[in-house]
Amino acid sequence: MMPPEEESPDGDRDGGLVLLQGPKSGSTRKQGCDPFAQTQRSKLQHRRARINQQINKEMRMRAGAENLFRATSNHKVKETVALELSYVNSNLQLLKEELEELNSSMDVYQNESESISVPMIPLGLKETKELDLLVPLKDFISEHYGEEGVLYEKEIKEFMELRQAMRTPSRNEAGLELLMEYYNQLYFLDSRFFPPSKTLGIFFHWYDSLTGVPSHQRALAFEKGSVLFNLGALHTQIGARQDRASLPGLNLAIDAFQKAAGAFNYLKENFSNAPSLDMSTASLTMLVRLMVAQVQECVFEKMTLLRAQNDFLARLQLAQEAARVEDVYSLVHQTMSQPHVKDYVPFSWTTMVQVKSEHFKALSHYFAAIALCECPAPSDAELLEQEKAFLQFHVTMPEGPSLRVLLQDPEERRKLGKAHLKKAIMKHEEAMRIHGLCKILRKMDILQEVLSFAHKRSLSKYSEIDHEEDFFETGEAPDIHPKTHQKPEIKSPNFSQVKVTDLFHRLGPLSVFSAKNKWYPARRVHLVRGENGFGFTLRGDSPVLIAGVIPGGCAAEAGLKEGDYIISVNGKDCKWSKHAEVVQLLKSTGKEGVDIGVITLQGSECPKAQVDRKAAVMSSGSGMLKSNKENSRKSLMNSKSASTLLVWSKKSKKSTYSGVPFTAVGDNEAMY
Repeated sequence: MMPPEEESPDGDRDGGLVLLQGPKSGSTRKQGCDPFAQTQRSKLQHRRARINQQINKEMRMRAGAENLFRATSNHKVKETVALELSYVNSNLQLLKEELEELNSSMDVYQNESESISVPMIPLGLKETKELDLLVPLKDFISEHYGEEGVLYEKEIKEFMELRQAMRTPSRNEAGLELLMEYYNQLYFLDSRFFPPSKTLGIFFHWYDSLTGVPSHQRALAFEKGSVLFNLGALHTQIGARQDRASLPGLNLAIDAFQKAAGAFNYLKENFSNAPSLDMSTASLTMLVRLMVAQVQECVFEKMTLLRAQNDFLARLQLAQEAARVEDVYSLVHQTMSQPHVKDYVPFSWTTMVQVKSEHFKALSHYFAAIALCECPAPSDAELLEQEKAFLQFHVTMPEGPSLRVLLQDPEERRKLGKAHLKKAIMKHEEAMRIHGLCKILRKMDILQEVLSFAHKRSLSKYSEIDHEEDFFETGEAPDIHPKTHQKPEIKSPNFSQVKVTDLFHRLGPLSVFSAKNKWYPARRVHLVRGENGFGFTLRGDSPVLIAGVIPGGCAAEAGLKEGDYIISVNGKDCKWSKHAEVVQLLKSTGKEGVDIGVITLQGSECPKAQVDRKAAVMSSGSGMLKSNKENSRKSLMNSKSASTLLVWSKKSKKSTYSGVPFTAVGDNEAMY
């Protein structure tokens, strides 16, 4: 993942979908958040949150009762506790069943169009507890950065407001941007406040999306992973709500489910050891495959809109597309039947996937029959093309006459078509039987309607082509070779799509002012310009580095060291200042001198011998000017070859020169 771009407070921030500049970002968050919207979906989410809290309470009671049961030796107390445990376990089971029914409420997330389409499976969002970061972050700022934590209350509260808003994202592009904005801010939070060897004592609490079981970790990775999971879940809800009776709606649904698959796949590949089952490798693998299957289903629906219904080749393609949908849903069902997933996934999901697998297998045979029975025999010009397509159509070639005879003889076409219809009817009936086993799916009228319509259509066609004088036994139709004209794409999240500004940019550039770096307490040094200037060289910017100090000069006597960073000049904060800006501040000082604030990173001190060598080069600058220029350049390069002055900077910046022989300093340094 590419980290969000770090910029200076006054830098250019054009580009991206959302542009945040400190306090102005609040309006964007309101657009992407709907905590009070009483839609069916939000009511469902609020009920899910309430059940999650009740499950958490019951689990705490159970843990306490189990501890008491193990600790006590009193027989009567043990009996009482055992009774209480059975009561708590019963309550937990009821709550989990209620939550499963909520998670199976697919109809709430579907579109409200009057068109009939098979419902999709969306995911509910993971719930989280409120988190108070004010005290921990203020303490860390005071302890680590040496600044007054109270001065950063506004930034901390703004971050907490952003976290609160992302708990209830709206089901649209603004909601997705809100989650992405918070995810990108976590990169900066991690860099600023989470050192590798220390924790802040903050616990991130999240509830499992399907079971409601609470989990918590100190690691910020758990927070990042949970937000990423919700990004994928929101994509599933957006995909499920599209009107798939139109081409634009289908394209939006395909895009949403592909992005959901990308989010879950990215989570699986980049986050490990998640404490909740919904973020385990097995569960995420299942979710990726489920999203890919739903994309494939949308591709089939797109084909039915685009292809001419009376064309032989188009109907063969539809049959193969349907077979491909059946193929991917079969894989999803196998994944859901694995030991680590079987008892976790809602029964309604497993049943729905199995129903779809049978339903689309039936459709593949139906469209094969329609192609054979309703389309006329090919002309001589069409025969070669149809022969070629039919050769790759079946998994195994059907028994009977040669392919050319089969395609040209209407009676042979009817016989094979009848066999396909017979298999289609059997699969339709199997889909309806499996559907009837699930109480939750039986309540979904639209699914019942889709299955019933497809079954009746196949029966009607079978009656139409079935002749009374048919004395032959209908053969077994071979399975249809799955093939798709639009392979699903797993679209990984594009984190650079939403530009964010580091809320804590006032702390300074991350290249220096981060949680992983440590520095000695800031020092304030007073300098008065001497005959030869201040006696130091500067390099880079944001912040400007003291690259060298001349022995015996003003800077050396005042206590400045090579490797110090200038953080202020005469009280003006210079952490983000460019090289030229710091130079201008230094040049504008009068006889009274200048106060410079500096810090020294721990571990940045150069070895004494190296400092001495560089000092010797700098002090003999005038002599070097008279010698051979090529030799003096080599001498200079050798003297600075071991320098580690910019190990914390992202890139080397060029500096200006101030009337000093260039051979006395490095290529990117200037003496003052």
